[in-house]
Order: sequence, then structure tokens, then C-alpha cells
Amino acid sequence: MTKGNIVSQPTTNRDARLKKCLNRIAIYSAAGVILLANGFQATAANAKKEEIAPVPKMRKNDLTPIPDIQKPVSAHSPYQDGDCSLCHQRKDRNDPGMINKQVNELCLDCHDDFAKVMARKSSHVPAKINCVTCHNPHNSKQPKLLVEESEALCLSCHASISNLVANATVKHDALTTGAKCVNCHNPHAANVEHLLTRLPFDLCVGCHGQDGVKDHAGKALTNMKALLAENHEQHGPVAGKDCSACHTPHGGNNFRLLTKAYPAEFYSPYEPKLYDLCFDCHEESMVKDAKTTTLTKFRNGDQNLHYLHVNKDERGRTCRACHEVHASKQKHQVRDAVPYGHTGYMLKVNFTQTPTGGSCDRTCHVTRSYTNSVAALVPPKTDAEPPKAP
Repeated sequence: MTKGNIVSQPTTNRDARLKKCLNRIAIYSAAGVILLANGFQATAANAKKEEIAPVPKMRKNDLTPIPDIQKPVSAHSPYQDGDCSLCHQRKDRNDPGMINKQVNELCLDCHDDFAKVMARKSSHVPAKINCVTCHNPHNSKQPKLLVEESEALCLSCHASISNLVANATVKHDALTTGAKCVNCHNPHAANVEHLLTRLPFDLCVGCHGQDGVKDHAGKALTNMKALLAENHEQHGPVAGKDCSACHTPHGGNNFRLLTKAYPAEFYSPYEPKLYDLCFDCHEESMVKDAKTTTLTKFRNGDQNLHYLHVNKDERGRTCRACHEVHASKQKHQVRDAVPYGHTGYMLKVNFTQTPTGGSCDRTCHVTRSYTNSVAALVPPKTDAEPPKAP
């Protein structure tokens, strides 16, 4: 099996790391099959520890009706029409008495369509226990009778996500634009874990599969749907539809919402910590060892060409200089061209693979070729008789 340009010719550390990665993929795949077999749409990614749902916390809200003079944004029709007896003992607004049933029983008497919603595989605990945790049954200054602005309402219970969003230096617009949290989550119930409205990969591509999407710095992002349709050599996490293997969906401190450090530019001094994301799966010695005959096929004899390109004190080529991290037309995700400079110029890589190596043609340098075969140090044994002495 090949990862990038790494060849799985046995080395102890590499085998252990590959085994760990393959075990993770097998677990995800097996879990997906089991869940799908039971009618449950499985997510492609395992939840990060900091994103585990918090212990349910029931808010105690002030449900006193807002005076009409304050111009509520939304109002419950029975209350607006003055028919308090639909839920309370009496019709009188000034003295309605106790409610006739438990809160959710009352709600579902009229909102019977939500009975099917709440029967989905995963349900939101506040919605299951008490609708007024999030909604005011009379009127509200928020749409849909919410007791508070939707993002603030969600984050008031999900403290770990609140802390992540507040402190993230790189924001995800999905949390701050449009329906915010509800862009991805159903606040009542869903058939995908974490109350996602669709499988994670489908959610990501739903937004990132169109032109015109920009990052927090205003730079245009790749149309992933078009990229994947045109390039079938996919990076392992992409082929596994596991965006969260490399990205965090709520915010973070790394470029492009990456879970760990990865160089953002074409050139970078080599520091192992800058490649923490890559070294989660790929063997660090691939760029640390100057000589090898086992770590990679991208070598000239035993000269490690990954080391030659990356491991420099100043202008080391980063992974992005040669590899497209999502998908490409060539094996090992070798790029056809790479964005270079600040004008959007696409620098052609011009890489051609051969059975024993390959070549780059007038890219960063003049045409250069390499062969990864290594001459035998000891002549092979033969059954032929040695020549006789003259």
C-alpha cells in the first residue's frame, strides 16, 4: 500500500503507525455498515472529545408574556387570539390557572407533526423533556418563539463549543451566518448522530461545493464538488468522506480550520511541529532521513528526495508544493499545477512518473529525472562455472 510517496516496505515505526491508521478506517467502516443496516445514517467521522454533547442542562426561563407595546417578533396563535384555555384551566389572560397537561403533551396535541420528528434515532434532550427550555409558549422577541437568539441559546448549554468558538482565531462562517448552528444541526431530532441534518461529508460539500466561498481572510476556496468530480486520485481521508480527520467544524487556531499545524505557504523552514497534521499518518522519517531505500520511492538511488525538497533551514518546499491534499489526476496526489505568488499564477509541476522513478520538467528547476532502483552491493549468485585460468 502507498501513502503519498511512501512505500510500505517494513520499518517498525512506520508499520505500527500504518496499522493504527488502518485500524481506525476499519472501525469507521464497520460502524457505518452496522448503523446503516439498522436504518441509521452513520457519520463518517468520529466526534472529537471536546465536541461530545454536554450533560443535559435544563434552563429555567422567564415565560411571562411580552407586553404588546414591546412589539414581539413572534407570537403563539392561541395566546395571540386570547384563548388561554387551550393550554390552561381558564380562558382569562389575567388568571389562566395551571396548565392542563405536561408541557410536551400539550405541545404535541397541536404540533402532532413533531411526534414523527422526535421519533428519529437521535433526539435533543431539551426538546424531548421540555419544549419551553428553548421556546416561550406565549410570544417572543425572537423568531419561532425562541427564548433567546439562536446561537446564544445553543451555546448557553454547549459550554465546550462556546469556549471553542469564543477563543478560536480561525472562525467557521457556518456558525455565524444564516441559521448559524441550525445550518448543520436539527435542534429537535435527527437520524444522524450529533443531530446533524445530513451526513458530515454531505454537509461540508453542500457549502464547499460551489464557487465564491471565501475563507475568513477573504481568499477564495476551492469548489470541492468540482475538484472531486474531475480528480479521482483522492487522499485517504477524502476517499473515506472524513473531513473531520483534518478539519474542525466549529473553529480553531490553525490555517483552514485544520486540527493540527500544517504550513500555509509554498516555502517554509523545516520544523517537525509545523507538520503535526501530516505526521499523524505519515512517517516523520520520510523527510528527516537523508538516505533511504525503504521509506519512499521518491528517491534517486538511496538519496531521499522528500528530504532534499522539504528539510531546509529557510526555503523548504512544503507538501503543498507538489501534492494536492484533497484529490488529483495523478497517483500520490501529485499536482498538475500549484498556486504561486500573490497573483493567482498557476505554476506547472510537469511531473511524469516512470516504472523506476520520474521527472519534473522546467518547474522550479531545469528538467531533472530520478531512478529509485538501487544497484546490488554484492553480485548475485550464479550456477555458471568460473572461467578457467589461461
